Amino acid sequence: MSKLEELINKLCPNGVEFLQLRNLVEFTNGKGHEKVVEENGQYILITSKAISTNMEQVRRINKILTPLYKDDIAMVMSDLPNGKTLAKCFIVDENDKYALNQRVCGLKIKESRQLLSKFLFYILNRNSQLLRYDNGVDQTNLRKDDILNISIPLPPLEVQCEIVRILDNFTLLSAELSAELSARQKQYEYYSKELFNFNDDVEFISLESIADIGTGSSNTNEAVEDGQYPFYVRSQQVYYKNNYEYDDNSIITSGDGVGVGKIFHYTDGKYALHQRAYRINITNNKVNSKYFYYYMKSTFYDYIQKNAFNSSVTSIRRPMLNKYPVPILSLEKQNKIVNILENFDKLCNDISEGLPAEIEARKKQYEYYRDKLLTFKELK
Repeated sequence: MSKLEELINKLCPNGVEFLQLRNLVEFTNGKGHEKVVEENGQYILITSKAISTNMEQVRRINKILTPLYKDDIAMVMSDLPNGKTLAKCFIVDENDKYALNQRVCGLKIKESRQLLSKFLFYILNRNSQLLRYDNGVDQTNLRKDDILNISIPLPPLEVQCEIVRILDNFTLLSAELSAELSARQKQYEYYSKELFNFNDDVEFISLESIADIGTGSSNTNEAVEDGQYPFYVRSQQVYYKNNYEYDDNSIITSGDGVGVGKIFHYTDGKYALHQRAYRINITNNKVNSKYFYYYMKSTFYDYIQKNAFNSSVTSIRRPMLNKYPVPILSLEKQNKIVNILENFDKLCNDISEGLPAEIEARKKQYEYYRDKLLTFKELK
């Protein structure tokens, strides 16, 4: 029997009291601080964006209109459909440091209540009673009463402490994995640039001399939900169709729109292609197409930005692709570069193995145990 089970059997074998949140906390609405934002302000402004990025993207101010104090909880009250931020929470770790912005509320535990702030944080963060207001169509705006009317279990403090300890360990492990992934991604970016930083003795030839370049003939509205073949458009998202246009290994890039200059896909097999997306099929047997894919990912965006700098055109024109300079190395060197970058790519981006898969598995494990640990029988 675990320590938590022992505590529950000893302290609350018949269940625990459930109370509405309004009986446990004091509610504060944030106020707009936009007029007092300063780049080097001494206070951190808690916004929905700051909470959604785990306080990695913050704005600073020198004047606080709505202060928060240690152990207060901030919650996002407004989010776009399926935005994954509604009811996301942040727990304040220090006095005289944070201010509360509009569309975010603050919750302070009443002094008379035997309730740990961290325990309440775990209950409230993305609480299912609040997420039911998100209809997936319109922007969701939680009201004060929506939040204060939810029901909260109130187990003994010893039980709360043990649950917090367990969930803190899960959170720490996830944070360590995310930090490891971030470090590996930076390492990947560094090596991709270094590996393609060639000396003057490397020969460069035009892309048109080693590749077949073309566009597709499909439109986005031709996609079907359960199509047989991947349908590449002008973004990272992959659609599907029941017919294909090409059967080869190609690099896909957008011809216009927000994806201009970015390399989203490497194809291997049958696929359909948007009429404003380009396929680059390597036809020279002395060029490893995967090598060229990684080379384009590392250099193509900068190339497009430089060539389009003095132009109002926001699309890629065929001559820009034709003249794109390609460094030619021996196949042995190309294969070595591919091997290095594929290992990094798998570690950083593969959702079936590597760090992303591990992070996703830990996330699901955390969510399962959080829901299990925070489920109590109600005391009659």
